[in-house]
Amino acid sequence: MPTFVGMTVLCRRVGLNTGWYKLQKFNLPAHPHSLACAGIAAAPEATMPNVALSAAETALENQRVGGLQLRVAALCTLVQVCDGYDLNAVAWAVPSLIRAWHLPPSMFTIAFLWSSIGILVGALCAGPIGDRFGRRPLILGSLTIFGVASLLSAGAGSLGVLSLWRFFTGVGIGGGFSGAAALTGDYTPHRLRATMIMLSFTGAPLGGFLGGQIVAVLLGYFGWPVIFVLGGVFPLLLVPALAIWLPESPRFLAARATVSARHIALLRRLDIDPAQREAVDVARGNPVLMLFSDGYALQTVLIWIVYFCSLLNLFLFAYWMPTVLTLIGMSPTQAVFASSLRDFGALLPALYLGLAIDRIGPERTLAWHYAAGAVVIAVIALVALPYAMLLVVSVLAGMTTIGSQTGANGMCGKLYPARMRTSGLGWALSIGRLGGIAAPVLGGYLLALGLPPTQIFLSACVFALIAASATGLLAFRGHLEESGAIRGVTT
Repeated sequence: MPTFVGMTVLCRRVGLNTGWYKLQKFNLPAHPHSLACAGIAAAPEATMPNVALSAAETALENQRVGGLQLRVAALCTLVQVCDGYDLNAVAWAVPSLIRAWHLPPSMFTIAFLWSSIGILVGALCAGPIGDRFGRRPLILGSLTIFGVASLLSAGAGSLGVLSLWRFFTGVGIGGGFSGAAALTGDYTPHRLRATMIMLSFTGAPLGGFLGGQIVAVLLGYFGWPVIFVLGGVFPLLLVPALAIWLPESPRFLAARATVSARHIALLRRLDIDPAQREAVDVARGNPVLMLFSDGYALQTVLIWIVYFCSLLNLFLFAYWMPTVLTLIGMSPTQAVFASSLRDFGALLPALYLGLAIDRIGPERTLAWHYAAGAVVIAVIALVALPYAMLLVVSVLAGMTTIGSQTGANGMCGKLYPARMRTSGLGWALSIGRLGGIAAPVLGGYLLALGLPPTQIFLSACVFALIAASATGLLAFRGHLEESGAIRGVTT
């Protein structure tokens, strides 16, 4: 009997959710009425990459959000809190270190630079490790490195030593937040993936905001070392809690030859039968190469452009805003408080942006969010604002810069399937950290030129518009499989 070789199959499932699911290549009867009678529709091979459907994948992509999923999301949010605190830690310390070490502001570019290089290295390593060996060991090891290096930063006596420890702090946090985002996605149904990942990433601005309030109170009593002591103690206390309560990705558990009784119970909570040994979407080859295969190349390049521009803006404000505010006459305490309100503003998009990305798509929602950021940045750069108004605009800046980046994280976790999710996020964040590396250099260079301090942020308008354009162009990425074996899931 003749067959359709290489035919992609879409089949309708009726159950918790309704959607079109894709099976890998099958030899099907050539007569089209045979397909119609079976309730199966043929689709061209080019529309989606080959991914095998299994009951385990179907269960994971349609899992209910319950106590287990919320626990994983909450613990991963605490990991992101560490990232948000660390991002601001050096910036909070610089105004005090300028006076303590009698150095000009531009000299601290080296500390900012090595911190970003460390995060770049950590995120690049996180992708292959997390996608091949598991999210949980990646997170625990990364947080340990981060906490120890942060404590050592508190004892730094020179800029060179501080930069060294900031590099290792960056390595730890670069691995931690990539693994945490991927694990959140693994315990989230497809229809809510961008929302849940974005909610977990609100831990970063939360860490920056709450940390800023605590530092603003303690800085006058204990000096700049307290910033790094707090930044080291919290993740080290978090490690044993995660070791007890944070589970491994269910896909990695299902793929193991031997599974403990505890893990068997966890899989059964997710409607997965470990005894069936069903196929799950974990990396079998090089997950980095997968980012450019099966039609993902355009998506990957556009996401990298978005992340480079977005994180350049985020780091330009994070590293230089406290210093710029002190240069225009504010005290270090005022500067830290005003800067921390950006992180408060970044919490607000979690109320609407993730749901908009899940329901409407990132091409419109996130693109307009970045464009709005360009307007807010221009106001900060060009308008002399009274302190009260600056606080309000700082909140808006957080919504449209940090909030947009948080939305990009949710978008990235949704658009890449599980087998390359850590690599997709990790490498996008790594490319973005190149922007983070450029940000302190750009800010220091513009200050050295003698520009009015606030006008160094004017360059960020251009990058915000580029990010908006690249996000909009994702509409041309084609019909790719976004997660597991499912496309077009409806709530």
